[in-house]
Amino acid sequence: MRTKVLTLSHTHSWLTRPETDADLGAIHAINSAAFETPAEADLVDALRADSAAWIEGLSIVTESGDGTPVGHVLFTRCHVDGRAALALAPCAVLPEFQRTGAGSAAIRAGLESARALGENLVLVLGHADYYPRFGFTPASGFGVRAPFDVPDEAMMALSLDPSRETPRGTIRYPDAFGV
Repeated sequence: MRTKVLTLSHTHSWLTRPETDADLGAIHAINSAAFETPAEADLVDALRADSAAWIEGLSIVTESGDGTPVGHVLFTRCHVDGRAALALAPCAVLPEFQRTGAGSAAIRAGLESARALGENLVLVLGHADYYPRFGFTPASGFGVRAPFDVPDEAMMALSLDPSRETPRGTIRYPDAFGV
């Protein structure tokens, strides 16, 4: 089901929706522009090609008022000691739209879509001053650890349904992550 969700930020109203085939070039361009190298853009393409990692409806686009994609977030399947979880990565916004709420709108829409699909544990390796606004806390509090050394405050987790049990153990990312 493809729906658009209106999200209000301090200065913009953002429409978010699942990606379509028509967005693939724009998504690649957004990720290439948002990061120093094309590695994240290539990661998105590799994850899209991995049927074990890709989950339809969890690649979210943020549109500007004229319908142009300006932001993107991706949630893919990962595992914690063999049990299903989601990895949030990457999140990207065109430089001229950064710090306007476009990324936050995509993340919120993606989390809601994941919740609607019955997902629970979401993991992110990211900025400790950004992701807590969505409810993320250190993954160590869930008994989850990365398969590599990382500062505790940077490896974060979120339970979309706190009444459900979450897996404990080491994260296994899709092969495209290269870890």
